[in-house]
Parts: sequence; C-alpha cells; structure tokens
Amino acid sequence: MQIDFTHKQSAHCENGVVSNLMRHNGFEVSEPMVFGIGSGLLFSYLPFIKVNYAPVFTYRVMPGLVFNRFAKRVGVKVKREKFKDPKKAKERLDHNLNNNNPVGLQVGVYNLIYFPDEYRFHFNAHNMVVYGKENGNYLISDPVMEGVTTLTEKQLEKVRFAKGAFAPKGHIYYPTSFPQKLELETAIVKGIKHTCRDMLAPAPIVGVRAMRWVAKNIKKWPKKLGPKKANHYLGQIVRMQEEIGTGGGGFRYIYAAFLQEASDVLKNEKLKDFSKEMTQIGDAWRDFALEASRIYKNRSGQLENYDSISDQLMSIAQREEAFFKALRKAV
Repeated sequence: MQIDFTHKQSAHCENGVVSNLMRHNGFEVSEPMVFGIGSGLLFSYLPFIKVNYAPVFTYRVMPGLVFNRFAKRVGVKVKREKFKDPKKAKERLDHNLNNNNPVGLQVGVYNLIYFPDEYRFHFNAHNMVVYGKENGNYLISDPVMEGVTTLTEKQLEKVRFAKGAFAPKGHIYYPTSFPQKLELETAIVKGIKHTCRDMLAPAPIVGVRAMRWVAKNIKKWPKKLGPKKANHYLGQIVRMQEEIGTGGGGFRYIYAAFLQEASDVLKNEKLKDFSKEMTQIGDAWRDFALEASRIYKNRSGQLENYDSISDQLMSIAQREEAFFKALRKAV
C-alpha cells in the first residue's frame, strides 16, 4: 500500500495537511491561502484549560476548523471520524490506504519518535498525512518535517490515542468530493471577514480583548503567583507562541502571505499594504517573545520587567485592533 503522494514541507501542520491533500487531488492551493480562507488566525486566552500546568494561550482557531471552513467556502466535502476502539480506527485507515486515498490524522506529539526530544511534550492537536503502508510500517508525511518518515502500527496507535486535553481519539479526516473549479474570490472575502470578526469580538477570551486581558494579568502574576509560577506562565505564552503549532509571530507571517496572494486574486492593491503591516506586527510578536524569554530565563520575577512585557503586549493589541478594523472596511 503506497500511494503516489508528494510531500511538501509547511510552516504549520493543519495548513500543510490541507494544502498537500488538495494538491494530491489536483488543486494547487498554498498553505497561506488555506489558512486565510479557513480563518485560522486568532488569539485566545483560556485560563480554565491547563496544558503543562499553565493556562492555554492560543494563536489559532481550534484544530479542525481551518479545514472545515476552507472546505465549506470552496465547495469541498470532508469526512471526519473518531473512534473508541483502536482496532476499528486501524481498519478504517487501512481501508482508505487500500483505496488509494491518503488521509489526515490528528495525533499527540509526545510519542512522535521522529520529533526532537525538546519538541515532544503533551500536545494532542498535531496533524499529519498517512499515505501508505510498507512492511508493516505506515508511511508518514508530516508537513512540519523536511522529509517523509515511518511509524510502526504500535507507534501510530499510541499517538492516535494519546490521552489528555484535546485527545484525538483516532481522529481521521479526508476530502470526499470536489467542485470542478475552486471559487477563491468569494471564499477569500468570507475568510477575511470571519477573521476580522473573531479578532474584534466582544468576548474577553478572544481576539484583541483577550490580549489586553493577558497583558493586565501579566502585571499581577509575580505578586499573585510568586516568581516561580509567574515565570512558568510567561514561559507558557512563549512556548505556545513560538514552539507549539508555529505560534503568534509565525501565524502573522502566514496571514501576511495570504493577504499578498489575496491581493492578486481580488485585484485589490490595498491588501498588499495590509500584508506589509501584518508582517511588521509579526515582528512585534517575535520581539515580545524574545523579551519574555529573557525575563523567565533570568527568573528574577522583578515587577518592572513584567510591567514592561505587559506594555509590549498591550501595544500589539492596539495595533491589531486598528489593523482588523481597517481590513474589514477594505473588503
């Protein structure tokens, strides 16, 4: 069981899986275009969910939403399944491979043996493509890796049924039907409007309001939590921004690339200016991560350091609010 599948490395796993599956089925769609149409860009603060003993800070929408939104907007139908029984999950995977159909899987990162040790932590929203089986080993196209790799049946089962937050439960997904032509123009506009709506949402856990909430909390952490826990929380922000699923700065760069592509498709030159501005915002996120890492690695817990990093995040929130208000008007 080996499908003629072309592996192409990407910046983020879900975007890469969707782009590679679309390419396999004859539609050349870039990673940024998938991400933008799928309204993947976000900021969210979920203090009631803990990963590695710290709150969740996410810079993207929930796993699966990018593909679902993208597919709906361009007219592709997608089938998704989860399983309680690993045996049934394996049977469904093998059935697809026997039918020459590569599939996307949601898996846990911790037991992915081909990941470097420093990137193997308890995070269950990673995505990959399985495109065949050879000598009892599954052929894996992981979009964030440079080349393809393999996993044994036991190794794949372990990551498909990882425990904890966002447990994948054998999650398998794949496109089942396609339109004759992808109508990108309408899909792009819908994707942009949805992202603007998310980033400007009135809810305190989403968008620029969530950024401001985090910025205010950062100032309180040293006194409220103590230096050790405050540093751990600050480290969590950086880790989820720069290591888990590309993160804040990286997603802003992908979105900037999407706006540049969208400018050509929609023949809207203004979007090129927005692309440049979003790149600069991505740079600001990277500067924020650098300063935050200096604080938690020093482990001083000094209040003035936390005040400074809080002000940086507040400034980014202000820039993103102005950006998305203007972008919403531009389309």
